[in-house]
Amino acid sequence: MKIAAVIAALVCSTDCAFGDFAELVKQGDVYDAQFKPEAALQYYLPAEKLEPNNAALLVKIARQHVYRMADQTAKADQLKTGRTALAYAERAVKLAPNECDSHLALAICVGKLTPLLGNKESVEASRRIKAAAETAVKLNPRNDYAWHLLGRWHQELEQIGGVTRAVALIVYGGLPAASSEEAVKCFQKAIALNPDRLIHHIELGRTYAQMGRMPEARQSIEKGLAMPNRDKDDPETKERGRKTLSK
Repeated sequence: MKIAAVIAALVCSTDCAFGDFAELVKQGDVYDAQFKPEAALQYYLPAEKLEPNNAALLVKIARQHVYRMADQTAKADQLKTGRTALAYAERAVKLAPNECDSHLALAICVGKLTPLLGNKESVEASRRIKAAAETAVKLNPRNDYAWHLLGRWHQELEQIGGVTRAVALIVYGGLPAASSEEAVKCFQKAIALNPDRLIHHIELGRTYAQMGRMPEARQSIEKGLAMPNRDKDDPETKERGRKTLSK
C-alpha cells in the first residue's frame, strides 16, 4: 500500500508540474500576442524553471527580450537586453537544431544587435545572420519570415559601407556575395507565402528604390503603408518606408 501511495504521489506531482507549465505558457502567450514583454516574462520565466530545455519556450523568451529592446533608448541597455535574447536563441538552436524557429530566432536576435556593434563584430554578425536564415529556409521553405530575413541580409549587405568592407577584407578575406536581385526574389517569396505581412511589401519597395526602380518602389511601399499594423515593429517599418518615399 505504501509503495502504491508513493507511485500515485509521483504521478500526481508529474501531472501537476506539467499542468503548471502549460498554464504558465498559455498565460505568457496572451501577453506575447499583445506585445507586452514584461508581463509575458512573468509567466515564461517561471515556466523555464519547470522545463529549462524546452526550445519552443526559449524562442518565446528570446522574442520578449527583442521586444524589450525596442522600448529601450540607452545603447547599453539595448546591448545587454539583445545579448540576453541572443543567449536564449543560441540555447534553442543547441537543443533543437532541426527546428526552423530556433534558427529564425537566432537570425532575428543577431540582426537586432548588429546596428549596435563595431565594424568587426558587424561583419561576423552578418555571417551568422546569413547562415541562420539559410538554415531556417531549408528547414521550412514555407516560413515567410525566414525568406524575409534572407532578403534583408542581401539588401543590407549590398549597401554596406567602405570601412566595414575593408575590415571584412582584412579579417575574413571578404564578404559573401549579396545582391539586390536576390533580395527581391526573397521578398517576393515571402509575399507569396504571407501577403498580409506589411514588412515584406515595404522592404521589397525599399530594395526597388535601392535599385533605382522607382515606380515599383513606390507601389510596394504604398501598399505596405496602407496595411494595418499587426506586428510589434510595424510602426518602425512604416517609418522606414515613409523615409524612403520622401527621398
